[in-house]
Amino acid sequence: MSTTARYDGIAQFLHWLIVVLVAGQFVLGWTMPDVHRDTKPVGLIAWHLLVGTALLAAMLCRVVWRLTHRPPPNEIAWPLRVVSSLTQFALYALLIVVPLLGWINASSRGWHVTLFSAIPLPALSPTGSPFGHQMGDVHGVLAWVLFALICLHVAGALLHAFVFRDRVVQRMTPW
Repeated sequence: MSTTARYDGIAQFLHWLIVVLVAGQFVLGWTMPDVHRDTKPVGLIAWHLLVGTALLAAMLCRVVWRLTHRPPPNEIAWPLRVVSSLTQFALYALLIVVPLLGWINASSRGWHVTLFSAIPLPALSPTGSPFGHQMGDVHGVLAWVLFALICLHVAGALLHAFVFRDRVVQRMTPW
């Protein structure tokens, strides 16, 4: 099977930008100090907020691009196409929901959330909101679900590259 139709350059750029941002978020999330009642958004926590808003902005651009540009034809067998589509939908959903939940939690702590440290964003929950604090816990759990889905996505790419050898991976790579 020869699947050579590629995503366009903008789709590829957004994909790989999001890969870098997500990798950075996981590193920051694993290395930053635990967030407690009186924690201030400084150091690695401030970086986590900065990268999170950039990730959300990139994902919103990607969704708009995807809705306005048809992906290249996919020639893989229908069962794999179903798994691929469901995984991709879940990745898109979590890559939007997880940053939003972090933003809700940050708002409940009274932290000011900005885009690129320049554009102030509105609070998504009132300071001290129990709901906002709970969303911080959900944010953490769903981040692990996202990590598992990313592992599944990478495993699928490796399966296509080294077992099926069907060039599916080349659809999203410039090389």
